[in-house]
Amino acid sequence: MSESLIINNDASIDEQYQLLVKQIKSLLRKEDNLITNLSNFTAALKQTFNKISWVGFYLFDGTKLYLGPFQGKVACTEIQIGSGVCGTSAQKRETIIVTDVDKFPGHIACDVESRSEIVVPIFKGDKLFGVLDLDSTDYNSFNETDKKHLEELVSFLSKEII
Repeated sequence: MSESLIINNDASIDEQYQLLVKQIKSLLRKEDNLITNLSNFTAALKQTFNKISWVGFYLFDGTKLYLGPFQGKVACTEIQIGSGVCGTSAQKRETIIVTDVDKFPGHIACDVESRSEIVVPIFKGDKLFGVLDLDSTDYNSFNETDKKHLEELVSFLSKEII
């Protein structure tokens, strides 16, 4: 089966997300393999937004976060809960927006070119499933609009796909 995305780079970020949300909801299916769905999810985000240099999942194994499906450069394979932006997001159970990763205490530099980041925790019920991590090589790439729509997408994942 061939899949494609409609991308409107002339639209506002909010409008781009609205279009992406609709497409992801029709692209991903519960009956498909979880890794397949998570892989297409990351590809759709990376294709839609030029500001994303890396996007992927770190999945929780009960002790630590381990690298899951992603798009971008090779990455750290394990992150302890409470370490870096991903581990802190998982520990605090909240989305974290970092405008300058060099100013985040304990930032883990998997990619030395990364300048800003947003991490959204994912839960299945009340249990941690993992985090969605997006990086950019530009400062201040992510904001409340990204947070709103990424949390909506993660909610869809946790309720309909995982």
